[in-house]
Amino acid sequence: MSKLLQYNKKRNFTSTREPAGAVEKETAFRFVVQKHHASHLHYDLRFQLDGVLKSWAVPKGPSETPGEKRLAVMVEDHPVSYINFKGIIPKGNYGAGKVEIWDKGEFIPMNEKAGPVSEKQAITNLKNGELKFEIKGKKLKGSYVLVRMKDTEKNWLLIKHKESPATVSTEAIANSTKNSAAVRFYGTKLNDFIKPMLAHTSEKLFSDEEWIYEIKWDGYRAIAEIGKENRFYSRNGVSFIDRFPNIFAAFKKIKHPCIIDGEVVWLAETGHANFQQLQHYDPSIKGSLVLQAFDLLSLDNKDTRHLDLLERKELLKKLLGRNTTIRYTAHIVANGEAFFKETTKLKMEGIMAKKADSTYTDGIRTRAWLKIKNVQTDDVYIAGFTAPKGARAKFGSLILAIKKGNKWQYAGHVGTGFNNSGLKEIHELLLPLVTDKNPFGRKIPVNDTPTWVKPGVVVEISFTEVTKDGIFRHPSFKRIRDDKIQVPATEPASEKKVNGNQKEIIKAGNIEVTVTNMQKVFWPKEGYTKGDMVNYYREMAPYILPYLKDRPLSLKRNPNGILDEGFYHKDAGENAPAFVKVFPYKNEKKTIDYIVCNNAATLLYLANLGCIEFNPWNNRLQHINEPDWLLIDLDPSKKNSFDQVTEVAKAAKQLMDKAKLKGYCKTSGASGIHIYLPLHASYNYHIVKNFAEIFMHLLHELVPAFTSMERSLAKRGNNIYLDYLQNRTGQTLATAYSIRPVPGATVSTPLEWKELKAGLHPADFNFKNILKRIEKKGDLFKPVLSEKNNLHQALKLLKT
Repeated sequence: MSKLLQYNKKRNFTSTREPAGAVEKETAFRFVVQKHHASHLHYDLRFQLDGVLKSWAVPKGPSETPGEKRLAVMVEDHPVSYINFKGIIPKGNYGAGKVEIWDKGEFIPMNEKAGPVSEKQAITNLKNGELKFEIKGKKLKGSYVLVRMKDTEKNWLLIKHKESPATVSTEAIANSTKNSAAVRFYGTKLNDFIKPMLAHTSEKLFSDEEWIYEIKWDGYRAIAEIGKENRFYSRNGVSFIDRFPNIFAAFKKIKHPCIIDGEVVWLAETGHANFQQLQHYDPSIKGSLVLQAFDLLSLDNKDTRHLDLLERKELLKKLLGRNTTIRYTAHIVANGEAFFKETTKLKMEGIMAKKADSTYTDGIRTRAWLKIKNVQTDDVYIAGFTAPKGARAKFGSLILAIKKGNKWQYAGHVGTGFNNSGLKEIHELLLPLVTDKNPFGRKIPVNDTPTWVKPGVVVEISFTEVTKDGIFRHPSFKRIRDDKIQVPATEPASEKKVNGNQKEIIKAGNIEVTVTNMQKVFWPKEGYTKGDMVNYYREMAPYILPYLKDRPLSLKRNPNGILDEGFYHKDAGENAPAFVKVFPYKNEKKTIDYIVCNNAATLLYLANLGCIEFNPWNNRLQHINEPDWLLIDLDPSKKNSFDQVTEVAKAAKQLMDKAKLKGYCKTSGASGIHIYLPLHASYNYHIVKNFAEIFMHLLHELVPAFTSMERSLAKRGNNIYLDYLQNRTGQTLATAYSIRPVPGATVSTPLEWKELKAGLHPADFNFKNILKRIEKKGDLFKPVLSEKNNLHQALKLLKT
């Protein structure tokens, strides 16, 4: 049973802002105390353990007096995302009232000897009824224990240890020179390297009084450990001592033991960072090699990570003083947009936005830190190079590639941004990969004869935009991504050449559509051709188009039939005919022009491209954030029988009946079943996904023997995956009446619930018999387009 099932059952996510969340895999020992003004004021103590927040209601709140006992009532597990929740829970909801964050920070699970233990051991200790921990919050500090009372599961005692050290103020840490116990990093010994906290990327500029803004340095992330044993290394634990000896030598100027997080950068005399000069550092070139320090993890052997960022930076500033090699990174408060404009004028890489009160957790990527670049960058493969011209050595430009499925897509070429040492290094990397074979399988637009290489070397480029055809505009080389694992080059198979390219014209209404190679065999065993497939879609257009209309399509193309692995195709490109509707959708990286299939001509055009199946989004263009249905995707393993799939589908129908939900099922056309609950754009994706997760957990409880909520193939084993994650923006499934690229040319076919019997199989329905079925039974799926379920009512009924 899911750890969050009870939590989800108690909440109506259509009327509360509390997060539904999911079980997290990330290990981080964080805690929060929330002051909860519910029917009775109390405090909620929560620890991040085992992928959730283990939670206790503490009526009087945690005591800061050693030896004092406080009752703590264990309640249901909460999602990790609840750690940041604050606000009003509306009346009529479970726990209605105001929630405030009273304290938060980190905790360290401990053993009997006050030594740190692993998460696994902490979970075991908790199950055994006793959890010892050291807590590092803004208000709460010191050693505590939670002890389960006898003859009860829920009632515990929260006790502060009498030997717990007194609270140490920020000033005391700053002025202390005593050699106290070494800092503990979640049980990681100091002789192991510390992984720094990382930032998420954001394209959104903002100004906020609760955030600070720093320059984003273009260099190598580094940790400096200064004390009895000085250490200096990269984010991956590679020593920098020999590589940057002048910085390491500057450690002796710092008089207090400490651990500093920063970025090694090479600064020109203008103050600009230059990564290539850093990669090929030459002391004879004018400039400064420095460590730009921006965070302090410990001082005088005392952990500072639980302090607010601004407190840590204030200590760091005092510690470094006027050190010219290990430099303090200044910041501004609140005005991020103006700061970004200034850094853009100075042609800097961008800015860092950081929550002013953020604590530091090593080894995680946090949304409390955001990097905002003033140019776009991306990592690409090198597929070849052209000959050098003039004074340049080694090569003229690099030919760029992006992997799409198992094929390489041409992404332009880059000829700027190199220095001489960079040209030499890249050339040496490419020479062993030279090949006679063009990775793209077609001619590409370059001025000189290219030298092809097996794509395996990764480089980072900057650019202004990406064209509709996936070509980078104004690219400039930034760096070799030697810190990334380079995928072994495998050359995708090029499309088979077929003798003859006979063209035919098919009329779709008033539009003429050109189709080619109609005699090409797409299903070798059955002998079915591309022409058979095109004719099917021409006949089925009136039935299939209603499920495609106004919905972006993610295309899978198999131009040589089902034995061809095919490739995925999202962007319409510049060659799409005028009758094809295109929808530009901007994601975090770029704008993609999705094809929208609103007429029979487009359906035939896509079939001619080799689109055997059609996979539309769950929403229409008019309601981009509100899906028209909730999807229950029953995805079996190879070991599951279809009889087991139908048994799970019938169990889903029982739940639906209990919740007064109307649903319509169809075969996937492969091995599973899809169930659609019509919503008619009444709820947003967040609500729909949360409801789907709750429904799937309840379904799993009905048939636990051969179902699983585990997304990982290894973890789900030989079970049917209950995939609630299909209920997200941009997710797709094969539409009703779509052919599938599998033997037998099976079709995703709507069913009557009474047809779910033993012996039913998706192979019963193929593109040769589906039209007769529709003539007999009609379009069984039609209500999906017009009916509307009430999830609010359903949630209440499911809880009974």
